[in-house]
Amino acid sequence: MLRRHFLQGAAAVLGLTGSTGMAHAAKGTFEITRTDAEWKAMLTSLEYRVMREEGTERAFTSPLNDEKRAGMFHCKGCDLALYASEHKYDSGTGWPSFWQAQANGIGTKADRSLFMTRTECHCRRCGSHLGHIFDDGPRPTGKRHCINGVSLTFRAT
Repeated sequence: MLRRHFLQGAAAVLGLTGSTGMAHAAKGTFEITRTDAEWKAMLTSLEYRVMREEGTERAFTSPLNDEKRAGMFHCKGCDLALYASEHKYDSGTGWPSFWQAQANGIGTKADRSLFMTRTECHCRRCGSHLGHIFDDGPRPTGKRHCINGVSLTFRAT
């Protein structure tokens, strides 16, 4: 069994795949800022929980996981271009996965939830939580950016 599948299963059993309880918007200074009321008005409850409270959508629920057209994936919070379709691949995890982000598109920080340290990634412009970066991706980077589809919008080219 792969470690990530074990951890995903354990988190689901423990009910830990939701919000960490830490409002992301309060962490750091970003170019684009909004009040909680403004974020709640523009996002669905799931989008708010994921993007502003560092939650996680259920695996295999995002239509973007199966998106195969050429184009660009943008931050749903501020429309910043984050991931090019040519960097997307099928990781089998149930979330849109990329081996590389656009230059200057994301920020990272340590996430010490779930009894381990992971690398959390967020939009560098508005601070919206995107997902996590793991070291089990394909060449050339060896990285897997495991991204919540509700944090993204897609524009075909």
